[in-house]
Amino acid sequence: MEIVLEHVLPADIEKTSFRIIEDELRQAGRVIPEDTKHVILRVIHTTADFEYLDTMFISPDALQRASDAIRWGAHIVTDTTMAMSGINKRRLASFGGEVHCHIADPDVAEAAKKAGTTRSAAAVDKAVRAAQEEGLPLIFAVGNAPTALIALEEKIRQGYRPELVIAVPVGFVNVVAAKERIMQVCAETGVPCICNRGRKGGSNVAAAICNAIMYRM
Repeated sequence: MEIVLEHVLPADIEKTSFRIIEDELRQAGRVIPEDTKHVILRVIHTTADFEYLDTMFISPDALQRASDAIRWGAHIVTDTTMAMSGINKRRLASFGGEVHCHIADPDVAEAAKKAGTTRSAAAVDKAVRAAQEEGLPLIFAVGNAPTALIALEEKIRQGYRPELVIAVPVGFVNVVAAKERIMQVCAETGVPCICNRGRKGGSNVAAAICNAIMYRM
C-alpha cells in the first residue's frame, strides 16, 4: 500500500496542525475554552497529546497577569537549558526581558553541594535573591525538576511573589506532589499559576506555554 504524504508548505505547517487539532476535538465533541485556547493548542501541538486539555490548570487571571508582566519587562527563569533554548528570546527581548537558566552556574553547583540539595533548588534560590536585590519581576517556567517547585514554594511562603509560576515538570518522583503543593501555595497567596496535573510535562511544554503567551501579545 502506498503511503501518501500531505503536501503542506513549511510556513503553513503550524496553522494546519492547529486546524487538525481543533477538527479532531470537534469530532470528539470537545471545545477548548476561548480564553485559554492559544495555550492549550500550542501545548497539544508540541506534544501531540490531547490529554492536556483535561489536565492543564490555568488560574483565572494567570494569562492576563503574565502578559502584563512581560510588557513591564519581566524576565523568565527556567530549570533547563532545553526550555531556555525553546523560548522565543527575540520576542521576549522586544518587551525588555531575558531568559535565564542558572543550572550550570558554578556558584549554583557549589551552593547545592554545600546545602545538600539539588542544583535546581539552588538555582531558584539564586534567581530569587538576584530578583529581590534588583527589583526584577520574574516568571518561573519549570519543566523538569520538582525540587525547583519545592524551593519556589518555600520562597513564596517566605513572602516572595513571582509574576507567574509555570509548573509542568515531567516524571515519577515527587512530581505530582510538587505540582499540587505549588498550586496550593499560589492559590493561598494570589500568585498566578499554570500547572499540568499528573506526571506529564517537560521542558518543551514549559517553553510552549511561554511562547503561547508572548505570541498572543
